[in-house]
Amino acid sequence: MQNTPTPHNGAKQGEIAQTVLMPGDPLRAKFIAETYLENPKCFNTVRNMLGYTGIYRGKPVSVMGSGMGMPSIGIYSYELFHFYGVENIIRIGTAGGIADQVQLRDLIAGIGACTDSNYAAQYRLPGAFAPTASFALLEKAVSAAGRKGVPIRVGNVLSSDLFYGDDEESLLKWKRMGVLAVEMEAAALYMNAARCGKNALCLLTVSDCPLRGESLPAQERQTGFTRMMEVALELA
Repeated sequence: MQNTPTPHNGAKQGEIAQTVLMPGDPLRAKFIAETYLENPKCFNTVRNMLGYTGIYRGKPVSVMGSGMGMPSIGIYSYELFHFYGVENIIRIGTAGGIADQVQLRDLIAGIGACTDSNYAAQYRLPGAFAPTASFALLEKAVSAAGRKGVPIRVGNVLSSDLFYGDDEESLLKWKRMGVLAVEMEAAALYMNAARCGKNALCLLTVSDCPLRGESLPAQERQTGFTRMMEVALELA
């Protein structure tokens, strides 16, 4: 394929697997590669957005950071889908739980991603697009979690452009609509996948519950969410 390496990814053709796990934090990508993959090789250091390819249970798997927010994951996932022949991207990230039943460290699979972003405007659709996960990946994730004895909640998440927002009631409004948690990337990933006929899924570990003032320390966010990582690896 043409257009590789890209302005944001130093990988050559053939260095990235068809399935890519994408944490937001590039150091979490490094941790996953060094902990779970055999013979991991770094394919990207551009902007320190680390990416690795290795072997997991006999199959090639890649893991790469996405950065924070929809513009960032929008760029990296677009290039992976369009220029590197990637078929599946599984976001493995953190989220703020907002539903009453959601607790710290819960695992959530985002069947859909509500958003306050204008990302979909580029498609010039005659209405509102509903970004959704690949059912095939979602079904496999639920099955994998069941085999591992890991409880998993499936439902709508909110992909927001705002980490610090001015509307103090906004999360309560989304909570009333049954949204489980808030994060910042899934909607753009789902839209990119839909536009080019590829597969995407967002798996999230609840790192804080902002409406209750609960949170986990930064180090646990980086390396402690092994249940989510292991479920995601099973999909590869």
